[in-house]
Amino acid sequence: MSEQRAGRPSRARAACCAPLCGVVLLAPLTGCGPRTSSAARFPDVQRMLDARARAVQHRDEAGFLAAVDPRAAAFRARQRATFGNLAGVPLTDWHYDLDSIGAFPLPDAPAGERLAAKVRLRYRLKGYDSAPVNAVQYLTLTQRDGRWLISSDTDGAGSGRVGTRQLWDQGPVRLVRGRHSLVLGGAGHPARLKDLARRADQAVPAVSAAWKGEWAGKVVVEAPDSVERMAQLMGSDDPSGYVGIAAVTTGEAGVRTAAPADRVIINPDAYEELNDLGRRVVLTHETTHVATRTVTTADTPLWLSEGFADWVAYRGTRRRATVAAPELTRAVHNGDLPDRLPTDADFGFRTGADRLAKAYEGSWLACRMIAGKWGEAKLLAFYRAAGQGLTKASAAGGGAVPMEAATRAPTPAGPASPATGALHRKPARADRTDRALRSQLGVGLAEFTREWRAYVRKVLWSR
Repeated sequence: MSEQRAGRPSRARAACCAPLCGVVLLAPLTGCGPRTSSAARFPDVQRMLDARARAVQHRDEAGFLAAVDPRAAAFRARQRATFGNLAGVPLTDWHYDLDSIGAFPLPDAPAGERLAAKVRLRYRLKGYDSAPVNAVQYLTLTQRDGRWLISSDTDGAGSGRVGTRQLWDQGPVRLVRGRHSLVLGGAGHPARLKDLARRADQAVPAVSAAWKGEWAGKVVVEAPDSVERMAQLMGSDDPSGYVGIAAVTTGEAGVRTAAPADRVIINPDAYEELNDLGRRVVLTHETTHVATRTVTTADTPLWLSEGFADWVAYRGTRRRATVAAPELTRAVHNGDLPDRLPTDADFGFRTGADRLAKAYEGSWLACRMIAGKWGEAKLLAFYRAAGQGLTKASAAGGGAVPMEAATRAPTPAGPASPATGALHRKPARADRTDRALRSQLGVGLAEFTREWRAYVRKVLWSR
């Protein structure tokens, strides 16, 4: 899945962090010329996958298992259980696409008899997804009596090709429907699922009250039974990167049409550590990421996307800055006032708890300062402008013109001359943020940073 991923440390105050950088865009694959797709090269494989997809949509267990190698007894048993786990899931779409072959090593594979396939699953949940979720599977395909069958989905693990294990691959699935939410989880903790639905239903109107942009006004929450299963939902077999992260939001950032659906994925261990306010903040923060996804792009600095989500989450709580930002308060009192806004590197899962907490606290205070000094409307306008890489206000209506106007490719006549080369180089993101600040707030990045440092010292310094 092309993803915007944002996670949240488990401390009641802390905001979220981004495993792939808060906003990670996986660009579409491009090439120098046309090439034959794997599905076209192996039409029998694609037909088998199509029949398997129809079986899921028609709730046809026999048809689903017809695609499974009968000699792979253990795998076949797991597939039978997976099909049963799908029984209560409100599916409205289900498709497989053969993405590539040779996706992982098969050292013992006789030539022409086995394929290491990368397959893309696309599905939608009825009433919640306007576009499909994309999930990758790594499947071993075996040819038997002229037919291609699936014999394993774990052979790629040794080379790091683990794919995404959906909730129904992990065990029975329980659903809780809220007014604005759908929560899916394991069968072992029904009270947790009800709590999540209640809080998600509270988060949706809170986000809509702050964020004036268009969005679906719904959120899908997935609550696996363990952090290990959370990692599987993220396509990883290493849960250590998610320890202490209470929630992660996935989705494709910056795409307004046909964008894969968003999911808020909960780490049950970290979520259970949160107090009442912490749980409220987590769900509101993650729901903000869902609402703002279409205007959050690679141009949006993490301090803005994460700080804005925290600003929405704390909006209306009357939380004192020193209470909501304890790590940064401690640093300021120790004479360690930050000299710069948080960078993307400060938000990594493995940066350390103190550094991570200070990054979120500083980002929240930056957005809090904008809302307080320039107004909430200007904060929203700056958020949009930063994501679009905007440069300057247009002469006509005070709006902004796209930065893309300065990124034209060289003409067929040849590369740009030194005099025009600037037209072909997209400015660094800091420059684009600077221009968005100037267009919306009337200050550049350097001046904004100075004002932010003074603001941080003022609101956190108390004797």
